[in-house]
Amino acid sequence: MADTGRRTHYLVCPAGIPNYGDELIAATWLRHLAEVAPDVDVVVDCLYPGVAVGHLAGVHPRARFTSLLWQLCLRRWADESPAATCAWVEGAVRDPASVPELAAGITALRGAQVVHLLGGGYVNAIWPAFTGLMAGIAAAAGASGARTAMTGQGLWPPADDAGVTRSLIERFDVVDVRDAPSAAFAGLDPRTDHCDDVFLGFGPHLLRTDEEVPEVMVSVQSLLAGSRSAAEETVRFVAEVLRAWRVTDVGLLECSPDKDRDVLAAAEELLPGARRYPLDEVLAHGLPARPGQCWISTRFHPHAVAGAAGAHGVALAVRADYYGPKHRSLIDAGSSWRLLRDGEVPERPTSGGFGAERLTELRAAKLAVAERIYGRG
Repeated sequence: MADTGRRTHYLVCPAGIPNYGDELIAATWLRHLAEVAPDVDVVVDCLYPGVAVGHLAGVHPRARFTSLLWQLCLRRWADESPAATCAWVEGAVRDPASVPELAAGITALRGAQVVHLLGGGYVNAIWPAFTGLMAGIAAAAGASGARTAMTGQGLWPPADDAGVTRSLIERFDVVDVRDAPSAAFAGLDPRTDHCDDVFLGFGPHLLRTDEEVPEVMVSVQSLLAGSRSAAEETVRFVAEVLRAWRVTDVGLLECSPDKDRDVLAAAEELLPGARRYPLDEVLAHGLPARPGQCWISTRFHPHAVAGAAGAHGVALAVRADYYGPKHRSLIDAGSSWRLLRDGEVPERPTSGGFGAERLTELRAAKLAVAERIYGRG
């Protein structure tokens, strides 16, 4: 809990799952606050703080970790609608005595000067209970007058009761999304630059530089693939593509150790000799990406960071309504990767990746959002 009487910035994010993109976004904002607000207390309200602290401790000198709002949402996981979850979370934040075991954490939340929902794709129809995070933030600000912000949000596909989400968006002081469908849903202009939070802090520190990286990198997943057989079918397709490209120097990226275990085991069987890059190694030493390299990725953040490194690539949307807009947002923003249709074996890309000028534009757009929340330091 933050020290009494000190200014506090309160960050809400799904760090600690762990998952590459979620850890990366949390680290991005903590680094930014270490630059502009090193003397301000920072509370990171995340899904699994004990795991998150292993990756994020020390990024900001005054960061502390909790799971308050996530615990409130998870207690209502079985609710039939986001509206019911939101009403309960709001009630708890307004009346901490109703949940005495969490009252101290709620008091810390209500004492923050800024409450910030960090980017990601976790407030939508796939995980509707997490709409309660927005409700808890809005309730806390109603009690304290804190500035509220949501950045880099992927709101598509919208939670079933979309009216609840829209009404909560209206209660935030700063609203920022990362793709055109989310912008339209949130009432923002979909034609302006919307991008993921990672573009605020992209730089060489996110890339592996201590050794040669593989000619082709692969990121596959089972999460949201529909079934284990569907995930294994994706692996077989990737193996077919690599055979068509006549590539043997291959790396396999682990983004979420628990969720990727089975699909990566299947990939190692079909791609003997491929090097596996564990998540902890990637977070410690950087993504194994470089200019001119080629990627095949089902996941969004490897696409974003490898594309920013200048890598060429193709993207696979394992769930079209979720990953389609995510990958399309990066392609439209300048990655120039190709989004594959089902079963299509593509030619190996020979171009693609964000240019330096475009990266500067995207960082400037995100920095302008950051300054609306935290000022210039």
